[in-house]
Amino acid sequence: MTRNGYSRRQFLTRAGVIGCSIAASPLFTPMSFAQAPWDKRLVVIILRGGMDGLDVVRPVGDPAYAALRPGIATAGAQDLDGYYALHPALSGLLPLWQRGELGFVHAVSTPYRDKRSHFDGQDLLEAGTADLGQGVRDGWLNRLLQEIPGVERDTAYAIGTTPLPVLDGPAPVANWAPEADLQISPQAMRLAEMVMEEDPALHAALAEAQLLAENGRDGKGGRAHRQIAHYAAGRLKADARIAAFSLGGWDTHRAQHRVLPRSLATLQESILALRDGLGADIWGKTTVLAMTEFGRTARENGAGGTDHGTGGLAILAGGAIRGGQVSGRWPGLEEGDLYQRRDLMPTGDVRAVAAWLIRGMTGVDRATLENRVFPGLEMGNDPKLLA
Repeated sequence: MTRNGYSRRQFLTRAGVIGCSIAASPLFTPMSFAQAPWDKRLVVIILRGGMDGLDVVRPVGDPAYAALRPGIATAGAQDLDGYYALHPALSGLLPLWQRGELGFVHAVSTPYRDKRSHFDGQDLLEAGTADLGQGVRDGWLNRLLQEIPGVERDTAYAIGTTPLPVLDGPAPVANWAPEADLQISPQAMRLAEMVMEEDPALHAALAEAQLLAENGRDGKGGRAHRQIAHYAAGRLKADARIAAFSLGGWDTHRAQHRVLPRSLATLQESILALRDGLGADIWGKTTVLAMTEFGRTARENGAGGTDHGTGGLAILAGGAIRGGQVSGRWPGLEEGDLYQRRDLMPTGDVRAVAAWLIRGMTGVDRATLENRVFPGLEMGNDPKLLA
């Protein structure tokens, strides 16, 4: 038994849930593609570690914001609309914002609440269900593929060591991963994360190490995340219509002002590499959806970071979106407005964001999305996120 109570049997059992979150390590990030009968492209990026949406898109117009973040709200944020400001590490994406190719949905989350475990949160995010007790063993992107006629093994594939859980399931997919000088197995990394999860400082250090490893050079002289993005672009320019990959390093319990910019730089480079690789025509048909398992506490902690929270942020990019806006119902940051008086209150379901994007891109009907792709989801009104 480990110090946080995980036995070997518990680990192996847990690892079976929706194919498990083994892709938490960016070096093991698989990429999956699936050919589909529509002409739009969808790229889903799972941001592992609980991204602090309040730091990425800062509600500087909220009177309570500055008092909650006196140490980590570094200078240089770029004004978006007079109320929200963009973290300076994403300033390279401002031209996309100005062209309507970058947008955000604030205060969204999965139905996951209170336990604040990365593993539960990621499993639920990728399963796309209301809870993990429904016996669901496939991911929501795979369930979407199951609704599409004509997806065959030779046209839907992934390259890599393990499937991405969001694409895990009976529909055929393939995996791919960049070459990397990796000395630890996915199972060992998963176990290390479980052991360290109860210790925020250790877990944050592991997340930072993962990010540094991801940013290290791959076996071909490039950055692994850029190679992933370039490969995705190449496939999406051909027959593939869906790609998914993950980026780690978002667990910022300490020194957030130093850690978060590196993660944001990786995300920014990935998005720009996708755009450059796709070219103007295909980029104009593309939607990128970056989503995370949960947000973080509204107040910074004593270590200059933030702890696991609830309400988070979805990031949209691509020529197919109606960008240049921060969508979602803003709940406010006064103490009485916070979830459990500590987290950004979630006012929207991030699964609905994905469902409406899929609805607009593919024409899949609402009943299928609410009953089979995201079982039990109520999509609500169309937020009109697509151009």
